Amino acid sequence: MSTLKTALAAATLSLTVASTQVLAETQTRTIEYQVGNETFTGYMAWDDEFGQKRPGVLVVHEWWGHNEFARNQAERLASAGYTAFALDMYGSGKQADHPDTAQQFMQEATKDMDQVKARFMKSMDILKNHESVDASRIAAQGYCFGGAVVLNMARMGADLDGVVSFHGALGSPLQAEPGSVKARIQVYTGGADKLVPSDQVASLVKEMQDAEVDLTLVSFPGVLHS
Repeated sequence: MSTLKTALAAATLSLTVASTQVLAETQTRTIEYQVGNETFTGYMAWDDEFGQKRPGVLVVHEWWGHNEFARNQAERLASAGYTAFALDMYGSGKQADHPDTAQQFMQEATKDMDQVKARFMKSMDILKNHESVDASRIAAQGYCFGGAVVLNMARMGADLDGVVSFHGALGSPLQAEPGSVKARIQVYTGGADKLVPSDQVASLVKEMQDAEVDLTLVSFPGVLHS
């Protein structure tokens, strides 16, 4: 795992306090669900030895698609006392192993922001309805493509306590408006990330300040996109 991801694996903790298998105390379940006419595959992880309702965290994958990395992040959150749902933004079976394919999947998924929101909100409903989750305390974290998704969901007024973006694109055709963003926002980015240049960082800071959003932004000097 990269330096950035290792250093920030627990960042979400500051925001909110199919088949089943057992990993120590962590339960996991693969869940197929429908959005419109398309099938998606998500992954729920939670600790069933912790009896109280707990916050839920949505995990949005990188541009490669819903893969083992996203599932591992859900399990890490479960071991920290959350219930986490690694959602699927592309559709079942759409995992890329080449940047060209990843870009194609990403462009197809994001060509319509209403479609993006519908897929995200369906996943949020699944998480909220899990028996272990306090539905009033939901956060989302995303990586790369997923980081941009969670920021845009905040801009669109999704009912989230907080969002965390790891090395995600910060620019967007959407703009946060005063009173529209419910979430506290944390952004973690590499200071040498050519995909997230300094002008994009500055624009996000101004956008969120103008919209009176609670923003924490951390840039790691010399760190590339990772």
